[in-house]
Amino acid sequence: MRALLLILMLAGWFSEPMLRADEGDAYLYILGVAQDAGYPQAGCYQAHCMPGWLDPRLRRGATSIALVDGNTKATYLFDATPQLPEQLYALQVEAPAEEFRLSGVFLTHAHMGHYAGLMYLGQEAMASKNLPVYAMPRLQKYLRDNGPWSQLVAYGNVSLRDLNEGSPVDLAGIKVTPILVPHRDEFSETVGYKIATHGKVALFIPDVDKWSKLDTNIAEMVAEVDYALLDATFFGAGELPGRDMSKVPHPLVTETMQALDNLSMKQRNKVWFIHMNHTNPLLDRDSEQATIVLSAGFNIAVEGTRLPL
Repeated sequence: MRALLLILMLAGWFSEPMLRADEGDAYLYILGVAQDAGYPQAGCYQAHCMPGWLDPRLRRGATSIALVDGNTKATYLFDATPQLPEQLYALQVEAPAEEFRLSGVFLTHAHMGHYAGLMYLGQEAMASKNLPVYAMPRLQKYLRDNGPWSQLVAYGNVSLRDLNEGSPVDLAGIKVTPILVPHRDEFSETVGYKIATHGKVALFIPDVDKWSKLDTNIAEMVAEVDYALLDATFFGAGELPGRDMSKVPHPLVTETMQALDNLSMKQRNKVWFIHMNHTNPLLDRDSEQATIVLSAGFNIAVEGTRLPL
């Protein structure tokens, strides 16, 4: 397994080797940190994308995290990305199938980087058997009524499981609660998740229009959890030259930092910025912007990071 992990490191999936958790521990394991299209983005040959094309170690998959439960030997994915094969392999190295069982997928919404990886569960690939896929009502209907996703349901590759806003799903003592958030809901509603054990709580919101549209103040939400993995699609204004950024609304990292400015350094350290667009300078840990974020007490998500629960 160490040799496999070395291969993944050389491919750019991990920053450093990390040991698996002790028996009985539960933790979150970060599998991907980029916006839906990954880094570098398809068709982008500009200066900021070229390092990723020229050096595979710099490539980043779309945002996904895994819940690893050492007690039940179960793993769960949060979102199924276009890089699902690579991310499942990373999870295999971390939590081998000889010991752990992939026991479900929780989806946030129907944008390509968050559900398109379901295709690998189908007959042409893994041909999974009734893998639980947790989804909100509109997203379930979308999957049932539209191909190729409907074939996954018809062939029994997936078993759609109900989610209801604010109602926790109990995974042998670990509670996963969907939280509706405002976003571009063309095909489905959008949710984030609270993931709670008896000891700690994590908040996962990879996509949201603006924090001001939430019913609860984002600073209060961060203060109430142990980890907050938050939408960091764009660092600042003007990041998409020639495009109207109001049509792809996300909270700028600069806006999020300002919204959390009154929190202590200890509270800010709960925040892990994730879901970074290919234009976001936070993908480069040596950038001036990354230095600013880290100096302010926040974290930048990296594949292979473990967050104990």
